[in-house]
Amino acid sequence: MSSHEQADPSNWRVFHATGRAPESPPQLPPAPPWRRFRGGPPEPAPPDDPQAALRRLGPGDATAQLGREEIDIVNAALVLRRPLLITGPPGIGKSTLAYLLSRELGLGRVLEWNIVSRTTLRDGLYVHDAMGRAQAIAAWQAGVGNTPDPALGEAPRTVEGDSGDETAGDPPAEAAVNIATRSKDRQLPPVLGDFITLGPLGTALLPYDRPRVLLVDELDKSDIDLPNDLLHVLENGSYDVPELVRDAAEEARVHTSDPAGRAVVRGGRVECAEFPVVVITSNGEREFPAAFRRRCLPLEMRTPSREQLLAMVERHLGNRTPEAKSMVDGYLQRVQAGGTHSLDQLLNAVQMTTAGGFQADGDGRKLVEMLLRDLAKGR
Repeated sequence: MSSHEQADPSNWRVFHATGRAPESPPQLPPAPPWRRFRGGPPEPAPPDDPQAALRRLGPGDATAQLGREEIDIVNAALVLRRPLLITGPPGIGKSTLAYLLSRELGLGRVLEWNIVSRTTLRDGLYVHDAMGRAQAIAAWQAGVGNTPDPALGEAPRTVEGDSGDETAGDPPAEAAVNIATRSKDRQLPPVLGDFITLGPLGTALLPYDRPRVLLVDELDKSDIDLPNDLLHVLENGSYDVPELVRDAAEEARVHTSDPAGRAVVRGGRVECAEFPVVVITSNGEREFPAAFRRRCLPLEMRTPSREQLLAMVERHLGNRTPEAKSMVDGYLQRVQAGGTHSLDQLLNAVQMTTAGGFQADGDGRKLVEMLLRDLAKGR
């Protein structure tokens, strides 16, 4: 990819799989009319998380693991505002693509939604801490009982030695001053928004000026209903929080999935302004419904070549030693023999060769065999 092509504003490809952080974030192509949403007002730009990207991608430019065809599929998903459904063997780097996109396009912190068999759509959208709210209301009511407020119709307590001549509506001057002072210091009742936290999917659908990156990891592990439940949200880019819809307040300030993040929800409804960059990974444990697959762009990731693996090792560990080359060759032999292996295993084995006094061809052979074991065998 030439520098001229990368800088050409008329080029529909904004992602080139370099993993290089831009000096200024590139402008994304406009969304098609059927994928434009009207959420607002805009939320502040999300925080960045360079350490998470560093752990996933390593320092410097990323290794070119995607070919031209795969890069075009990613760019098509960006243009069409459709989720990417990435398949491939476990540990091949599917989830890493979300961090590659975030770093290269300058889209801030990646929102991760890790799927298990018990995960529901509501887990991804929001959580309402009903028990915590009930406890907070009980504590507040107890505090109110200990601090009478005439403005709320509460009669002041009778103090010891009081003749009883004073009426509830006409307290002594000193008592009136104390009641007024306490009323100013009274704790406000707990508000509903303090007990609602938007999940990764719910946060990604807030009205940001630029799309958030959402990683839906291992969707094939979910209950059979979750992909179908996702259809409405992925199509409409919006959802309701019923607890806030029923609340008397017009707006609520809720927590988000970002560290210390808060957002304002109006009328109990959240709608995006820019559909998020959704990266869905699957290890192929089961098929998804046709209606779900129709809304996604499929991308299959394959095992990297020897040169790509060597470049990956060099980027993460800073060297390309003869021991590293031997580890890469052994890793590829195991993969080609039909075993299930992850890139993490290779990096762990190469890292051990840098430990002082470790001999991979001597006493450390059994340890290397354990590190590069076939994951399909269950041990």
